[in-house]
Amino acid sequence: MAPNAKLAEALSHAETATGDKAPLYKAILTNIKRLSAPATAADDLGAVADSFLAQGLGVVATRAVLAVFVATVKPLADGDLRIAVGTRALAALAGQAATSSAFPDATAALCDMVAAAHEANDDFADAARVLAQIPLDGSQRKVTGEDRARVWVRIVRNYLEVDDSTAADMYINKLKNIMHTVADPDLNLHFRLSQARIQDAKRDFLSAAQRYHEISFSPAIADEERLHTLAMAIKCAVLAPAGPMRSRTLARLYKDERSASLPEFAILEKMFLARLLSPAEVAAFAESLQPHQLATTADGSTVLAKAVIEHNLLGVSRLYSNIRFDALGSLLGLTAARAEETTARMIEQGRLVGRIDQLDAIVWFEGGEASGEKGSGGAGAVVGKQMRRWDANVESLSEEVENITNSLQKEFPVSPRIVSPCGSRKVVVMC
Repeated sequence: MAPNAKLAEALSHAETATGDKAPLYKAILTNIKRLSAPATAADDLGAVADSFLAQGLGVVATRAVLAVFVATVKPLADGDLRIAVGTRALAALAGQAATSSAFPDATAALCDMVAAAHEANDDFADAARVLAQIPLDGSQRKVTGEDRARVWVRIVRNYLEVDDSTAADMYINKLKNIMHTVADPDLNLHFRLSQARIQDAKRDFLSAAQRYHEISFSPAIADEERLHTLAMAIKCAVLAPAGPMRSRTLARLYKDERSASLPEFAILEKMFLARLLSPAEVAAFAESLQPHQLATTADGSTVLAKAVIEHNLLGVSRLYSNIRFDALGSLLGLTAARAEETTARMIEQGRLVGRIDQLDAIVWFEGGEASGEKGSGGAGAVVGKQMRRWDANVESLSEEVENITNSLQKEFPVSPRIVSPCGSRKVVVMC
């Protein structure tokens, strides 16, 4: 659409004028509401940008006009209008290949303005892409580590809003190299929280739980946010693969006095105490999870279902010395083959101590905590081991009975009493 007739005339006059044209363009921008109409505002402002950028006013004059242009567009209430005008101006700047690098401040201001409008419209992916165009390198503009961190953290948060953890992770890796130079507590908090969210999205639930728990102690956030972050830590710990590392994380969360006030405490307590979880409890917990936490894994089960099965398997290992796979599958809600596969994987990964007798279809559990080291969960079959364990149990029981007998004799001492003569002997009965 062509610009408004009044504006077209003013632009024509500025383009054909001799001498310094910068004041003419500044006057046009100052009087833009009189020269333009709401229906043609986007085209009118875009035409102004195209015009003065094409005139070759010189670096200093162009910077001055660009500053007035940004100051004119930024206060506009219509977010879509700011996006349209700002995007066109950025394209015009990019088209000036020879001189575009000379205007980093104006480029940064336009990108920030357009990104803010996208964020207001919940177009977070577009906002992140625009923010990525902000020039952060070069000698024309002084950019501190804190300035870079502020832009990159904003990009990460926008990508996380659309669950693009891959793109967000790229900028997190950049932030890792400069965050030690940033003193702003808010930026550091957002960086740590973004790290936790990325680990959560990538299903590194154990690391995410630890980071969420650390953040929940931060005095920089409100009490409600601390409890929300603590709840996220509990959810991630529940979803983490069963094993010694998760057990330690569950212990820290269970001992946190704040956990008892959260709805997630019930399942946290059962997992910490290695109690079996019922399908009803799992279904109730699933309602509070985010979509990526309910994603389907390669074997067709959900992340939550897999975590619960492994937890229940650990619970069974504390109740049974040995169990057949068909009975184990019945307890876990699996087929005998899937129960054997899950058990074998956990033993191989060092998250469960035991051995499998495939001929008899039995798994033998060993006492003690697994080390978590790959290949350390297998327990060798020792000849006569079960008989020696039986003998040790019988011996222990006999010792306990003897201890009880000795205690009774000390509490109720006995004395001899003559009952009746029997020939030349006397029968003595102990009372």
